[in-house]
Amino acid sequence: MSRAFLKTKEDFVCEVCGEKVKGDGYTDHCPNCLWGKHVDINQGDRLSDCKGLMEPTEIGKKGDQWRILYHCQECGHKHWNRTSPDDNFEKIIELSRLSK
Repeated sequence: MSRAFLKTKEDFVCEVCGEKVKGDGYTDHCPNCLWGKHVDINQGDRLSDCKGLMEPTEIGKKGDQWRILYHCQECGHKHWNRTSPDDNFEKIIELSRLSK
């Protein structure tokens, strides 16, 4: 199975806060509440059978890029994703306080 990123452009309604999200092909979480959904095995492939909600649990920095650690509420899978310029900055600050 390829680990190359697959750009998948799709819109969705956040299952946590109800925000209507316009996908740009890189969108993998709600920019309002930062929650995501476990839909990928490899980024962008949409092959995961889990479909559990991914809770943002931690924020960290790799180089000059801020990233969010996600934890699947259904199966326990964890992975890091980049933040987006559209992300709710107040939620990122709140998450950074919880990460300490």
